[in-house]
Amino acid sequence: MTLPQHQVLVVDDDLAVRDSISMILRSQGYAVTTAEDGFDALLRLRAQVPDVVISDLNMPKMSGFEFLSVLRRRFPQVGVLAMSGAYTSGDDVPGGVIADAFHLKGRSRPEELATTVKDLLQHVTERTISHQRQPAPVWIPRNGKDANGIPFIVVTCSNCLRSFHLAVVTERLQEIQETPCLFCASPVRYIIDFSVDVFSPEKRPALNKTVAL
Repeated sequence: MTLPQHQVLVVDDDLAVRDSISMILRSQGYAVTTAEDGFDALLRLRAQVPDVVISDLNMPKMSGFEFLSVLRRRFPQVGVLAMSGAYTSGDDVPGGVIADAFHLKGRSRPEELATTVKDLLQHVTERTISHQRQPAPVWIPRNGKDANGIPFIVVTCSNCLRSFHLAVVTERLQEIQETPCLFCASPVRYIIDFSVDVFSPEKRPALNKTVAL
């Protein structure tokens, strides 16, 4: 009888990285699927929920920080391995990153990656209970300024799912913050992802209407 393979999803915008990690994991007997960014990964998750997700932190369209926050809220049972070449160790990764382990991209040995994945698979029950005790903070892209020139972000309540604007008073880089929902008063934990800029469209000048006499 053939035992079912553990499923691993690899998320990285670099094709060479996706291919090399997939080759390492498949040689260890894992079934591997890949995604090129956070949005692509969410589509893959609709078709199949993997046992482990390995995700880069710095990606276009949706950063790994934001993707992993969504992943933790929807699938707390999934083991998460964050990877990046921008930090020398897991201790250097900004606070609030929703991951169970860290992989130094490009400078770690293949056997280290395989060992970390194996360890994540061995502690599913304890990890799931731990994840469910504290809701994951929402990673919010930094917006531009509103029509009055005031910096703001858009926060979505994880309880009532309503969104509301919140002024950005100080730029506390990648620090977990909390605010009550304006609608249901539930506490919303969030982090402003200052690595992503979202600018409001410029206001178009009003057109002068000419009335024919």
